[in-house]
Amino acid sequence: MTACRIGVAVGAAIVLAVAGLGGAEEDPQGPPTAEYHFLRLEYRDLAQARWRIRGWWMMDWPAADIHFAQGIRRLTRIDTGEGRHLPLLDDRIFDYPWIYATQTGYWDLSDAETARLREYLARGGFLMTDDFHGPQDWELFRQTMERVLPGRPITEMEEDHPAMQVLYRITDRVQIPGLRHLRRDGRGGIVIVPQYTPPYWRAIHDDQGRLIVAIHFNQDVGDAWEHADMPEYPMEMTGLAYRFGINYILYAMTH
Repeated sequence: MTACRIGVAVGAAIVLAVAGLGGAEEDPQGPPTAEYHFLRLEYRDLAQARWRIRGWWMMDWPAADIHFAQGIRRLTRIDTGEGRHLPLLDDRIFDYPWIYATQTGYWDLSDAETARLREYLARGGFLMTDDFHGPQDWELFRQTMERVLPGRPITEMEEDHPAMQVLYRITDRVQIPGLRHLRRDGRGGIVIVPQYTPPYWRAIHDDQGRLIVAIHFNQDVGDAWEHADMPEYPMEMTGLAYRFGINYILYAMTH
């Protein structure tokens, strides 16, 4: 399915998604009620980054989670429930095969949390990280992952990686920007004016070669999900963001 067709299908679903934004979230305390739930990782902010009242883990929440879940329902046969969010030290995380963590240049994981994330990944879990930018964010993220998975290399994700082909064959290497990085060019078009370039697609694998951490650096996939219903956000980039997310979910659930 092309990016344009994905964008049209997702756009048709957004009407339903927006209607749910004001509704009550499904009780995160209960067991999973579907084959897949979008699980967002709760974490404590780095001390010098604690200016947001709600915490950085909530960036783009709940719109991104709701919009993306609607796209999954429209584009796949995955039985998809409501989005949820849990901290790493909650034992219920082991009920979910896939976790999304945003703004990972600002997370401050304790030793207990890094040990729990290591256990989660070793037991078959999958982590997608997103929306962190620049050398300072990267260094904090790299140091954290070194604590989680000591000595485990971070590599570039090549086009022939199985996760890039599990459902959609992804060959586009276009930067997926945040809405704040889009500008009109004066001719009716929209251009990207990113804070940092180039974009990176990186990965961490286990000893068997299974992808366990998908890394979107200098990019903002969550914004593409969140703003899927906005004319100002390019449909091609939204379509690409949906393809990445769906591929990762299917990979996590089949590997």
